[in-house]
Amino acid sequence: MEIRIKTTNYEMPAATAAYLDEKIASLERLVHDEAARCEVEIGRGVGHSQQGDVWKAEIMVHQFGERFIAIAEEESVNAAIDIAKDEMLQQLRKGKDKNTSLVKRMGARLKRWARRGDIRSY
Repeated sequence: MEIRIKTTNYEMPAATAAYLDEKIASLERLVHDEAARCEVEIGRGVGHSQQGDVWKAEIMVHQFGERFIAIAEEESVNAAIDIAKDEMLQQLRKGKDKNTSLVKRMGARLKRWARRGDIRSY
Protein backbone atom coordinates (compact mmCIF):
# COMPACT_ATOMS: atom_id res chain seq x y z
CA MET A 1 0.00 0.00 0.00
CA GLU A 2 1.31 3.40 -0.96
CA ILE A 3 1.20 5.96 1.87
CA ARG A 4 1.22 9.73 1.36
CA ILE A 5 1.48 12.06 4.35
CA LYS A 6 0.75 15.78 4.11
CA THR A 7 0.98 18.34 6.89
CA THR A 8 -0.85 21.67 6.90
CA ASN A 9 0.44 24.52 9.10
CA TYR A 10 2.42 21.99 11.11
CA GLU A 11 5.92 20.52 11.15
CA MET A 12 5.59 16.95 12.33
CA PRO A 13 8.12 15.85 14.96
CA ALA A 14 9.68 12.39 14.81
CA ALA A 15 7.59 11.12 17.75
CA THR A 16 4.33 12.00 15.97
CA ALA A 17 5.60 10.47 12.72
CA ALA A 18 6.40 7.20 14.51
CA TYR A 19 2.98 7.24 16.19
CA LEU A 20 1.27 7.81 12.84
CA ASP A 21 3.24 4.97 11.20
CA GLU A 22 2.15 2.63 13.99
CA LYS A 23 -1.51 3.54 13.50
CA ILE A 24 -1.36 3.22 9.71
CA ALA A 25 0.19 -0.24 10.09
CA SER A 26 -3.03 -1.39 11.75
CA LEU A 27 -4.95 -0.23 8.66
CA GLU A 28 -2.69 -2.12 6.26
CA ARG A 29 -3.85 -5.53 7.46
CA LEU A 30 -7.41 -4.80 6.25
CA VAL A 31 -6.32 -3.47 2.85
CA HIS A 32 -5.79 -6.37 0.44
CA ASP A 33 -5.20 -4.39 -2.73
CA GLU A 34 -1.58 -4.03 -3.81
CA ALA A 35 -2.41 -0.83 -5.69
CA ALA A 36 -4.20 0.72 -2.70
CA ARG A 37 -3.28 4.23 -1.66
CA CYS A 38 -3.57 5.83 1.78
CA GLU A 39 -3.46 9.61 2.03
CA VAL A 40 -3.08 11.19 5.46
CA GLU A 41 -3.37 14.91 6.15
CA ILE A 42 -2.53 16.32 9.56
CA GLY A 43 -2.65 19.95 10.60
CA ARG A 44 -4.24 22.67 12.62
CA GLY A 45 -7.96 23.21 12.20
CA VAL A 46 -8.99 26.33 10.33
CA GLY A 47 -11.21 28.96 11.96
CA HIS A 48 -10.82 27.74 15.52
CA SER A 49 -8.54 30.44 16.90
CA GLN A 50 -10.86 31.31 19.78
CA GLN A 51 -11.48 27.72 20.84
CA GLY A 52 -7.86 26.82 21.63
CA ASP A 53 -5.77 24.21 19.87
CA VAL A 54 -7.78 22.19 17.40
CA TRP A 55 -5.95 19.56 15.37
CA LYS A 56 -7.34 17.85 12.31
CA ALA A 57 -6.50 14.39 10.99
CA GLU A 58 -7.89 13.15 7.70
CA ILE A 59 -7.31 9.63 6.38
CA MET A 60 -8.38 8.63 2.88
CA VAL A 61 -7.97 5.08 1.52
CA HIS A 62 -8.44 4.24 -2.17
CA GLN A 63 -8.80 0.53 -2.91
CA PHE A 64 -10.58 -1.51 -5.59
CA GLY A 65 -12.07 1.67 -7.06
CA GLU A 66 -13.65 2.67 -3.75
CA ARG A 67 -12.74 5.61 -1.53
CA PHE A 68 -13.05 5.62 2.25
CA ILE A 69 -12.67 8.90 4.19
CA ALA A 70 -12.30 9.51 7.92
CA ILE A 71 -11.96 13.00 9.41
CA ALA A 72 -11.41 13.88 13.07
CA GLU A 73 -10.85 17.14 14.96
CA GLU A 74 -9.50 17.00 18.51
CA GLU A 75 -7.44 18.98 21.00
CA SER A 76 -4.26 16.97 20.40
CA VAL A 77 -2.65 15.53 17.30
CA ASN A 78 -2.50 12.00 18.68
CA ALA A 79 -6.16 12.04 19.72
CA ALA A 80 -7.20 13.20 16.24
CA ILE A 81 -5.09 10.42 14.66
CA ASP A 82 -6.65 7.81 16.98
CA ILE A 83 -10.22 8.82 16.23
CA ALA A 84 -9.65 9.02 12.47
CA LYS A 85 -7.94 5.61 12.51
CA ASP A 86 -10.80 4.02 14.46
CA GLU A 87 -13.36 5.46 12.05
CA MET A 88 -11.34 4.21 9.07
CA LEU A 89 -11.04 0.71 10.57
CA GLN A 90 -14.81 0.64 11.01
CA GLN A 91 -15.38 1.66 7.38
CA LEU A 92 -12.86 -0.86 6.03
CA ARG A 93 -14.38 -3.69 8.07
CA LYS A 94 -17.86 -2.79 6.86
CA GLY A 95 -16.65 -2.75 3.26
CA LYS A 96 -14.90 -6.09 3.73
CA ASP A 97 -18.05 -7.68 5.17
CA LYS A 98 -20.10 -6.32 2.29
CA ASN A 99 -17.69 -7.77 -0.29
CA THR A 100 -17.49 -11.10 1.53
CA SER A 101 -21.27 -11.48 1.66
CA LEU A 102 -21.52 -10.65 -2.05
CA VAL A 103 -18.96 -13.33 -2.91
CA LYS A 104 -20.77 -15.89 -0.75
CA ARG A 105 -24.14 -15.10 -2.33
CA MET A 106 -22.72 -15.40 -5.84
CA GLY A 107 -21.05 -18.70 -4.91
CA ALA A 108 -24.33 -20.05 -3.55
CA ARG A 109 -26.14 -19.04 -6.74
CA LEU A 110 -23.53 -20.77 -8.90
CA LYS A 111 -23.75 -23.88 -6.74
CA ARG A 112 -27.54 -24.00 -7.05
CA TRP A 113 -27.26 -23.48 -10.77
CA ALA A 114 -24.70 -26.26 -11.12
CA ARG A 115 -26.83 -28.70 -9.10
CA ARG A 116 -30.02 -28.06 -11.02
CA GLY A 117 -28.59 -27.20 -14.38
CA ASP A 118 -31.25 -24.56 -14.71
CA ILE A 119 -30.31 -20.89 -15.15
CA ARG A 120 -33.70 -19.64 -13.91
CA SER A 121 -33.22 -21.20 -10.45
CA TYR A 122 -31.47 -18.17 -9.00
